[in-house]
Amino acid sequence: MEDKKVLNVYSEIGKLKTVLLHRPGKEIENLTPDLMDRLLFDDIPYLEVARQEHDAFAKILSDNGVEVLYLEDLAAEAIEDASVKERFVDEFIKEAGILGEKKKQLVKELLLNCKTNRELVDKMMEGIRKSELPNYNATSLADMVDSGYPFVADPMPNLYFTRDPFATIGSGISLNHMRTVTRNRETLFAKYIFENHPRFKDSDVPKWFDRDDNTSLEGGDELVLNKEVLAIGISERTDAASIEKMAKRIFDKDESFKTVLAFHIPNKRAFMHLDTVFTMIDFDKFTIHPEIEGPLTVYAISRGEGNSIKIQKETQELDKVLAKYLEVEKVTLIRCGGGDMIDAAREQWNDGSNTLAIAPGEVVVYSRNHVTNKLLEEAGVKLHIMPSSELSRGRGGPRCMSMPLYRENL
Repeated sequence: MEDKKVLNVYSEIGKLKTVLLHRPGKEIENLTPDLMDRLLFDDIPYLEVARQEHDAFAKILSDNGVEVLYLEDLAAEAIEDASVKERFVDEFIKEAGILGEKKKQLVKELLLNCKTNRELVDKMMEGIRKSELPNYNATSLADMVDSGYPFVADPMPNLYFTRDPFATIGSGISLNHMRTVTRNRETLFAKYIFENHPRFKDSDVPKWFDRDDNTSLEGGDELVLNKEVLAIGISERTDAASIEKMAKRIFDKDESFKTVLAFHIPNKRAFMHLDTVFTMIDFDKFTIHPEIEGPLTVYAISRGEGNSIKIQKETQELDKVLAKYLEVEKVTLIRCGGGDMIDAAREQWNDGSNTLAIAPGEVVVYSRNHVTNKLLEEAGVKLHIMPSSELSRGRGGPRCMSMPLYRENL
């Protein structure tokens, strides 16, 4: 590595050296049709095939020199100290909304009696069914009213989208406050990893945002365009106030970032995060969903005097705005599905615009988005194509499923 930093992400396209993934677990098999809305899914992936696809993704990365770390392993390693482990369990119980002293005690015993820390973490992630608690009887009014609900603690099926709970920006992180309760619980793992894991705890990692902040921010809306420019989406999941708050904190530190481009994108399920409609694939090339170009508004946020910021609404077309701030002559926007209404809508639903760059002009893509993939190849982009029939059911692509921790500087 280039220096002693444990985190180093100053671009979307610098050669990827270390990445964080989560291999889908039994939390997927705790999804039911009745729970899909509550747990933010549109369909139920088939776990066995989803794991095969995810393993193929990890192999592409490792075969190209990327160190692959797993969220579940780091979380287990972060709680080796018994007092930390107990605090972790207590905080999980609180955030899972488990009420009643008897029920809390049963859950705590179940978790602390796991044979290994990895087993404990897996159990937290997959959810706890009422049937797993020995001698559980609904005795409180709340339990009796909720007696038809099968879980004591909900599963976390969105965890394989590691991009969202926290985001690496420069040498620090935004430990995010997620829009929904079901996803905000996911950030607990990152909190304990950065506070207690031997790899990170003594590194004084700057925190640009905190899970205790009272406005929402999610990692899929955060893109690091280069060492001076960030792009953040104002979206269904990220508040404008969060962007302003984080910009002030970053500008207040000795970081190289000078501008935050705030992209106001439509509040639609298919456009959930900025990276579902827009990703960077080379110094001057981006994928984009054509439907956002018209309604997209961009605000440029920069340092003001003292601790203030300046905000300027950009009036130029998107490619001109990007070329201006990236200081390149021209930017090429590669439209999902080639701009065809039917192809674009279908491939956007399957994250055709959501690519993961592992080096400049070299990206991982889903196999099913064949129209967009052909356009990328014609534009000179090198593709690593991964299987995607089951993972795509969660509405996220290769970028959504990965959190870079270290990229080489450009």
